Amino acid sequence: MANVLDLRRRIRSVKNMRQITKAMKMVSAAKLRRAQERALAARPYAKMITSVLESLTRRVDIFDEETGNLRHPLFATRPEKRILLIIVSGDKGFAGAFNSNILKTAFQFIGGNPDRAIDVEAVGRKGRDMMRRRYPAAVYTEQTDEAGRAISLRERKGPVEVTGDHPGMLLKLESSRVYELAQSVIARYVHEEIDAAYIVYNEFKSVISQRLVVERLLPIMKIGIPQITGAVEPTEEEKERAAEAALSAGIAIEPVDTAAADDEARKFGTAQVDYIYEQPANELFDGLLPQYVSSMLYHAMTESVAAEHAARMTAMDSASNNASDMIDAYTLQMNRLRQAAITKEIIEIVSGAAAV
Repeated sequence: MANVLDLRRRIRSVKNMRQITKAMKMVSAAKLRRAQERALAARPYAKMITSVLESLTRRVDIFDEETGNLRHPLFATRPEKRILLIIVSGDKGFAGAFNSNILKTAFQFIGGNPDRAIDVEAVGRKGRDMMRRRYPAAVYTEQTDEAGRAISLRERKGPVEVTGDHPGMLLKLESSRVYELAQSVIARYVHEEIDAAYIVYNEFKSVISQRLVVERLLPIMKIGIPQITGAVEPTEEEKERAAEAALSAGIAIEPVDTAAADDEARKFGTAQVDYIYEQPANELFDGLLPQYVSSMLYHAMTESVAAEHAARMTAMDSASNNASDMIDAYTLQMNRLRQAAITKEIIEIVSGAAAV
């Protein structure tokens, strides 16, 4: 049984840990505010590019008159035999079940498609490490064709392989890196290396309004409408815990009202007039579609970053509360031991005096 000195040491250690968790909570709260601002700042661009593309679809002949199919390859649908899965996880821990829930959703998606070849692109160190432990990496060999050009040939060793990872992308999210990833995904889809592309991320609206979603990126079915194929809502207990952590840190729990800005962005380029474009409408449409795919990826990553900071803030708030409970329990136990020792000494004194 621990004595008074041991309990004092434990109390001192737990107090030190509580100071650390409180500091980490405030840091996460500050980062959450900036992440929310970044996500809100990116929404008008996404809305405007969607409005321009919707306007162009009324002025561009995107359907083939002979076959009736869409002309642009990003709209082409085919049987999903080869799938690309982009997993957006975190680069750091101490975020509760944030990373484990994302990986669980990804494994459920992979398990639900046993007869398909799946390529995994991991954004975030946690997802990369887990996927590397679970699945083999794709192997490419360099060869030359008859014209002397270098080509890469792939030898698939399993139904699920890791084709790439992007650690550190979320620590300093840059639109240029996201656009490079979007261009890579588009090139693989156009060259029919994959038949569909999905992304798993944490959709963030507010601290108490977020969910895990599986969204189809390619093929594009309809511009401006997310293709959510699966979603996992948080429990009421998780919402209450997140709300308590947000209120104690001074974070608003309700989503920011951006209805006016969204309505203004939707009106951009949608008037029923004949717009005069500097370039042909077909060229604009082909050039803006990759930007549209990139904006979807950027939107998913900005919301995932905000959700990660919210999860870390909630986890550190729970850790601080648990540390306070441990300190109270240890203090009560220490006081009982001290009281028992004092009572024992008094009994010994009284007994000695009575014997005299």
